[in-house]
Amino acid sequence: MEQSHTHVPSECARVAPVLSRIGDKWSVLVVMLLGDGPMRFNELRRRVGGISQRMLTLTLRGLERDGFVTRTVFPTIPPRVDYELTPLGHSLLVPVRELGAWAVRNVSVIEDAQRRFDQAAKGQSQSLEQAAPMSFAK
Repeated sequence: MEQSHTHVPSECARVAPVLSRIGDKWSVLVVMLLGDGPMRFNELRRRVGGISQRMLTLTLRGLERDGFVTRTVFPTIPPRVDYELTPLGHSLLVPVRELGAWAVRNVSVIEDAQRRFDQAAKGQSQSLEQAAPMSFAK
């Protein structure tokens, strides 16, 4: 049986924060990387690239809070902390990987659309700048 896609505002309000979390670029990258197995913080940071320590901490904390990631602290000196996907996090890998594959397949088409849009916008702004100023009779 196919699920209904009826718009229910209360459900949208409940789902919006989830979509915000899993749609965040850093969360997507972290989930994809953790799909390869548990990782330590600094390994994740190196592999993600371009993410600050603070942003990675916030991302991991959010993913842990939402049940996608577990954090395991090992009593060593210095303490070792591993991050790993939960079963819920693993279930997220399927759509995240498909979204990534879709992006790779379509990035050229998107870039072409962006160039056309930017050229059209540039042409419009130049046309407006060249238009004669309007004067209003009193």
